[in-house]
Amino acid sequence: QVQLVESGGGLVQAGGSLRLSCAASGIMISTKTMAWYRQAPGKQRELVASITSYGSTNYADFVKGRFTISRENAKNTVLLRMTSLKPEDTAVYYCNDWTSPVRWGQGTQVTVSS
Repeated sequence: QVQLVESGGGLVQAGGSLRLSCAASGIMISTKTMAWYRQAPGKQRELVASITSYGSTNYADFVKGRFTISRENAKNTVLLRMTSLKPEDTAVYYCNDWTSPVRWGQGTQVTVSS
């Protein structure tokens, strides 16, 4: 059974940092292009960053230079390091297989106060 469990969110002041984790089971992330997404209240889910099986990364313009996606294949985990957080980064953050999305996890809430 495929399961994605996101964690690491929380409440942080603007300018602060957080490190999100996505623990996967039932899929081998080392062979996948994995991605982080986010969904703010009243908005559609949007792509934040992705990382291929070869380690190539891609970022949405609104997080370039601030967020870093990485993977720990031995732990079957995808990470998202977020720095210089802004109030507009407030959202529920999710990870998933970018090519063939599986059932979404519960996400992790990130709230950035001004």
